[in-house]
Amino acid sequence: MASWRDIEQDAPDFAARVRERFGAGTNKTIATLRRDGSPRISASELEFSDGEITLGMMGGSMKLLDVRRDPRIAVHSPTIEPPADTPESWPGDAKLAGTAVAIDPPADNPHEGAGFFRIDITELVLTYVGTPADHLVIESWHPDSGWRRRTRR
Repeated sequence: MASWRDIEQDAPDFAARVRERFGAGTNKTIATLRRDGSPRISASELEFSDGEITLGMMGGSMKLLDVRRDPRIAVHSPTIEPPADTPESWPGDAKLAGTAVAIDPPADNPHEGAGFFRIDITELVLTYVGTPADHLVIESWHPDSGWRRRTRR
């Protein structure tokens, strides 16, 4: 598993573009695992700070209960539709997978029972329309293999 800092150091251009996609809106989509193993998706905010990706969850929320039981998560950036007339100008979308690791709450935390986590990253992916607009470009980063670029028609 890796920290955000590891990815920034290994593939800085890729990391900057992924971070830009996650910054395109406040609400990201987080997937957690329910008690029966089925997926649950919820809105969530996250923060890039000091070489880490962190997030908080309200006390008693179902996603907090899920993560405390099974810390594996996936997070998808806000989705913006590709322009119909120039799909190759679409900056794409990003997603990550990893493990939520409990951290101390911020000093100014007013939320009783909230949970705070950093994400240990196992996969990071950026997908966008290539030029010409007849294929997808999939860039990914994994702790064992680093950055990789593939195309799919």
